[in-house]
Amino acid sequence: MSGVRTPLRTLGTGPVPHALPGLDPAWSRTVVVTDGRGKERTWHVLDNGAEPVHGTVLCVHGNPTWSYLWRHVLAGAPDGWRVVAPDQLGMGFSERAGADEAPWTLAERVDDLGRLTDALGVDGPVVTLGHDWGGAISLGWAVAHRDRVRGVVVGNTAVAQPPGDFGPPLIRLAHLPGVRPFGCVATPTFVRATSALSSPALPKDVRDALALPYDTPARRRAVGDFVADIPFSPGHPSYPTVAAIAEGVRTLDVPALLLWGPRDPVFGERYLRDLRERLPQAQVHRFEGASHLVTEDAPEHVDAVATFLRDLDTPTAEVARPGTPTATAGDDADAERLWSALERRADDPSPVVAAGGVTTSWADLARRVADLAAGLHAAGVRPGDRVGLLVEPSVDLTAVVYAAWRAGAVIVVADKGLGFTGMRRALRGATLDHVVGRRQGLLAARAMGLPGSRISVEPVDGAARRLVGADHDLPGLERRGAEARARDGAALPPAADLDADCVVMFTSGATGPAKGVAYTHRQARAEVDLVRATYGLTPEDSYVAAFAPFSLLGPALGLGSSVPAIDVTAPHTLTAPLLAEAVAAVDATVVFASPAALRRVVATREELTDDHRAALAGVRLLMSAGAPVPVAVLQAVAGVVPRAALHTPYGMTEALPATDVSLEEILAAGPGEGVCVGRPLEGVRIGVVPFGAEEALAGTDPDETAGSTGEICVRSAHVKDRYDDLWLTQHRSARHPGWHRTGDVGHLDDAGRLWVEGRLAHVVRTADGVVTPVGVEQRVEGLGLVDAAAAVGVGPAGTQQLVVVVVPRGASSRRTGPRGPLGLRRADGDLTAAVRDAAGVPVAAVLRADRLPLDIRHASKVDRAEVARQADRLLAGSR
Repeated sequence: MSGVRTPLRTLGTGPVPHALPGLDPAWSRTVVVTDGRGKERTWHVLDNGAEPVHGTVLCVHGNPTWSYLWRHVLAGAPDGWRVVAPDQLGMGFSERAGADEAPWTLAERVDDLGRLTDALGVDGPVVTLGHDWGGAISLGWAVAHRDRVRGVVVGNTAVAQPPGDFGPPLIRLAHLPGVRPFGCVATPTFVRATSALSSPALPKDVRDALALPYDTPARRRAVGDFVADIPFSPGHPSYPTVAAIAEGVRTLDVPALLLWGPRDPVFGERYLRDLRERLPQAQVHRFEGASHLVTEDAPEHVDAVATFLRDLDTPTAEVARPGTPTATAGDDADAERLWSALERRADDPSPVVAAGGVTTSWADLARRVADLAAGLHAAGVRPGDRVGLLVEPSVDLTAVVYAAWRAGAVIVVADKGLGFTGMRRALRGATLDHVVGRRQGLLAARAMGLPGSRISVEPVDGAARRLVGADHDLPGLERRGAEARARDGAALPPAADLDADCVVMFTSGATGPAKGVAYTHRQARAEVDLVRATYGLTPEDSYVAAFAPFSLLGPALGLGSSVPAIDVTAPHTLTAPLLAEAVAAVDATVVFASPAALRRVVATREELTDDHRAALAGVRLLMSAGAPVPVAVLQAVAGVVPRAALHTPYGMTEALPATDVSLEEILAAGPGEGVCVGRPLEGVRIGVVPFGAEEALAGTDPDETAGSTGEICVRSAHVKDRYDDLWLTQHRSARHPGWHRTGDVGHLDDAGRLWVEGRLAHVVRTADGVVTPVGVEQRVEGLGLVDAAAAVGVGPAGTQQLVVVVVPRGASSRRTGPRGPLGLRRADGDLTAAVRDAAGVPVAAVLRADRLPLDIRHASKVDRAEVARQADRLLAGSR
């Protein structure tokens, strides 16, 4: 149909019978166009009427929705973009087929959409936007009109059945001859069930609006016909059309964006994987918690679409998917790799890793890594493949990680501190190709529904192999790799490009769903080099990793390492004797530990023996990261490791470390607004985006001078590459090109030191200005009456009231989980007066609690959002 003009017969006002939430009646109109059968048809179209300075967004709904699905896009499109959202024929308020007419087929729908766009003068450039089966139709239009297409966006849809797939179960159920007439046509079951899939539940007026055009069986006929037209086998009349669209999509070399609701029971992960394979240039954003109607469940989809459109008008708009492995660059051929120290020390019999009662040498680990890498390659693990790790810190885990890197694979790390649900969400979203685990881990992978082949850490045969679904085991892969290396010295693939991904590591989820942070080999190497240079680490050093992020870095740092006999994802289980035993295992001179671990070490220091104390006396450096460490805790730790310099580097999963400060420097800085985390490290720049200047400074460098308070930004060679499958989040985090927005708030002082004052999400925005929480909490915790405090905002931003929740001295419960009642009640008059006097800012209310909710992973970060929710309910009169 490209280039063919279908006469526009009439243009009338829209038929929507009454006002609907979020829908501007001015958008609604009818258009009469001659269809492919030669008959005039009346279409209902929502059109924002904008002059298409930049282009037109063509929105195509699926079944059983209608153009109302796109109301937010119509309202939120950037200036210069026209948005056209038709109701497909037979759907919404467009014309129904006559009783004697055959249902429209997929081919006809694509063709008729072309006739409509010709009639409306949609010449291009066009960005198509489709959902559900409207995704296939919109992509079919794009393939047929590629000369007009500037970009494509789809949400929860499919263009093909992946190999071995039998189609969405719910659609197949609705497809059954006995179910379709009753569930789709005679009753509104299918119509109503679609909006019921949303998470969270949609407001009733929105559910009613989505169902409005389908209020009678006659008006629902096309709903059933649409279901019947979905092909599940080659014999179906529409199968060739779907196949042609699916293959044609591969040839669309325009920017693409996939917006996905991961909780969709209709179009699950396998359909997203298929689309990614057909559109390798596509950016992806997964809206955690969203289901099938991603446009309803994730209001931020409008911002994603608008951002995508604005990017099309800039020369920096990306087409290639980041992180795609490429050939080794010549300039990087001799560069230091993460496994280089292993290769250099392949004959060294000294210990490199001690964990779980097992110690291995540099020589044994180097041999094992080489054999495993060759075995993984022989078993089909290819460069760029993602390997999910469900293995506790151990010699086995270290071997698998370095073997996967040497084979060019990407490791995916989501520790069990996220909980089963959090791990499932993270790992399912990471598009795994392989999973490595012990039996319990592989059973968990099955329960999580993770994709990919299975590799067992232990040998498995017969019934055990079938139970865990193992395709391979590590001993077998080692033997296979050793044999391959003996036959062929080139059994390993070339080393991955330094700019290829090497790891996706998930954040703690302490301030929202855990995010996958992708690092390239170059960035990971830069991080290792920075840590080594900052702390003067040499081959004579060895260390204890009681902090999960550092449990795998020993071989990369060129250091021997020991993991204490605890679960490092439960750091508060570390005791002073266990720390001493881990130090003794490798004669450690350096310790990495979390604040929660240090508190427990201090609490159990009386259990140390003389041998323990002798071992700890050899520690020259102790570092603690993950959360602020109170000065009192550091001073107490000094008594446990008397010769150690105590440092608290500041950073996050996206950039660790960024600054560093010693106990002596903290004491010299004295009290201030927030926590002093020291000066930027060599090669690291720290800047602040002042409150109220976010929009004005977009695209520029943050302020690197003293005085301004606002969001902290970091720039360095070891900052993460991107957030994985969170395109919009990544876009926002890089709002200042080359900088990472940390989500923390604070300021730089006149001495160049950074002070952290809390999280951006926890800032209290009152009518009188912004209040950051940490300074208030520190001053209140300085009272002899209080063990812990949380400063939170209650009410709408801009008019929030500051509420301080305190745990009185001696009242703290042993419970540390992030959820559950806090035992909130109003504080008595004396405590309230003392807190208000200490806070330094006006306090609307003071509440007392039995405990404060802490994140599971660090057991140190207070969940201020949960405190605010419970405080709001109490102050509003709820029990």
